[in-house]
Amino acid sequence: MSERLIDSFGRVHNNLRISVTDRCNIRCFYCMPADHVQFMDRQELLTFEEIERFVRIVVPLGVNKLRLTGGEPLVRRDLPQLVEKLSSISGIRDIGLTTNGILFGEQAQALFDAGLRRVNISLDALDPAVFREVTRREGYEKVVESIHTAKQVGFNPVKVNAVAIRNLTEDQIVPFGHFARDTGVEIRFIEFMPLDADNAWERDKVLFGHEIIERLSSEIAPLIPIGQADPNAPATDFEFADGIGRIGLIASVSQPFCSQCNRFRITADGKLRNCLFSMEETDIKSLLRGNATDDEIIAAIRNSIAAKNEGHEINTASFIQPDRPMYSIGG
Repeated sequence: MSERLIDSFGRVHNNLRISVTDRCNIRCFYCMPADHVQFMDRQELLTFEEIERFVRIVVPLGVNKLRLTGGEPLVRRDLPQLVEKLSSISGIRDIGLTTNGILFGEQAQALFDAGLRRVNISLDALDPAVFREVTRREGYEKVVESIHTAKQVGFNPVKVNAVAIRNLTEDQIVPFGHFARDTGVEIRFIEFMPLDADNAWERDKVLFGHEIIERLSSEIAPLIPIGQADPNAPATDFEFADGIGRIGLIASVSQPFCSQCNRFRITADGKLRNCLFSMEETDIKSLLRGNATDDEIIAAIRNSIAAKNEGHEINTASFIQPDRPMYSIGG
């Protein structure tokens, strides 16, 4: 194996997030504008062959975990074909998918057959009215159905990502706790981050992780922290004291996990980002389409990782929200 991807703070990067599209079939306010979204031209998107080549280049550098994101990745045609290409690469030990679940039910079996085993389904509310308020679209029933389908097909683990927003989803916390206990899926609460297209994020809208744990513990049963199989995972995991139901907490704002971050990402249009909140990108697509050698692409990747900042600085006065909103970066 070639020398691993290590930044100036000693963090080893083995986890690559791949956005396959910026398009989406819902319009969550914390991610996208409600209307008149200017999507990338399809010719600007990396092809499956270009994505496969990039992954084959980074695997010898120690990358062994992949996650496919968007936009909504399942609006990209023939996604199971990409999963099959990537799962056949020697050295890749884990491929995950983050989806809003609208289309997942009808593609679940094909994705599983292609080699996908892990899925995170985004669902911010178990109340259809609150779901519509967040997503500005219909589809609640399809998402819930997809969660059950994922379990039936054999995906493991099945995780549900719920963005926690003060004065909007607070009353969903306890229902989600019961949902975790009733279904066996892990609910992962994610603190509301400043990546919305409208630049309307305010710290006062963040429902903090400790508040979520306190509410679940007092209204259902005490939550006990459990050990993590992956020390670089962004979530802190808990289990109810009676052993029934798991909760994950991604406290990106109140308890940043930057010090152990092992992730980097490539956008749907082929820009390498060493941090979700990075202000700079490296144009990999131009290298891929400009007949660059693998060594030239590796040099660009190493330079990007080497330039990674210590942290995102959300909690400082110097924080600047990235120009790209979440749907354009890749979740």
